[in-house]
Amino acid sequence: MSEETTVSPCQSCGACCASFRVDFHPAELAGGRFAWGQGVPHSLSVPVTACIVRMAGTDRAAPRCVALDGEIGLAVRCTIYAERPSPCREFDTEHSACNRARQRHGLPPL
Repeated sequence: MSEETTVSPCQSCGACCASFRVDFHPAELAGGRFAWGQGVPHSLSVPVTACIVRMAGTDRAAPRCVALDGEIGLAVRCTIYAERPSPCREFDTEHSACNRARQRHGLPPL
């Protein structure tokens, strides 16, 4: 009996990481009380207000999260996957924004 492994389309896409601004509460940063794992490294975020930080790179004219490694549409990975902030955890392929992001990068809809 063989076991099939399912590969997420997110591991070859990365379009969302290069399309949207990612804002979250500072408590999700490293050492914060609502952080997953070690928390988002402070060096990968930029302060916006006292209650909001942003993933670095996501507020550029051509956004691309600094934690994204690889080539969009071919093979990508999040370098802080276990510590990623809540907006990234909540985003999935069921969101219509997923296909909008894919379209921006010339990828077909899922």
